[in-house]
Amino acid sequence: MRNVALFSLLVAALPLAAQARPPVVVELYTAQGCASCGEANAYVDKLADKPGVLVLTFPVDYWDYLGWADTFAKPEFAERQKAYVARLDLREPYTPQVVVDGRAQAGGLQTDKIDKLVADAAQAARRAPDMAFIGQRRVDVGFGTPPRGGAEVWLIRYDPREQDVTVRKGDNRGQTVPHRNVVVQIKRLGPWRGRPTAYRLPQAPAEGLATAVIVQAAHGGRVLAAVRRD
Repeated sequence: MRNVALFSLLVAALPLAAQARPPVVVELYTAQGCASCGEANAYVDKLADKPGVLVLTFPVDYWDYLGWADTFAKPEFAERQKAYVARLDLREPYTPQVVVDGRAQAGGLQTDKIDKLVADAAQAARRAPDMAFIGQRRVDVGFGTPPRGGAEVWLIRYDPREQDVTVRKGDNRGQTVPHRNVVVQIKRLGPWRGRPTAYRLPQAPAEGLATAVIVQAAHGGRVLAAVRRD
């Protein structure tokens, strides 16, 4: 109890920047072998410059059979997308797809709809737990009310650079596909049950990566809070 009380005081004393409204989390599911994904990638590249928006690009591998193996894709990204398919009552995964705060989704070319989803999410009332990075190897999550079914804390590391990939085979042969904020690592840090909890961060797999930590309802649910560090 003493440790919990002490941690509660530390959370209450977090700097204002840590207690600011969490960013809207925009997830793009894309693939270099997807004919319509380049345009969606370019749109999300610009969206990443908006204040209060955290863009995360998740390249998926299920289009690799078309002739080009995506150079950034990981199987765990497609698994994450499948959780949204079930949660959002979709028939199947597809690209390009944008998921906003785990609450709503749109096709990656439906830019007007995405803009509205982002604006609505930015204005939506939420009771987010405070979050803060403590040094390089820890993140703290404060008090809050977890959703029914529980919540999970996820570490996401991504490359903030703009990266262009020239596709040599498949539907996009000869085209250059832009990328921004490509996810390199995603790891579940543990459950969050509404009490102040400290989570240890593993070492980054490479230099130059940005770090985000997301508190999210279990099984692809809504995003409750997020914090990032470049």
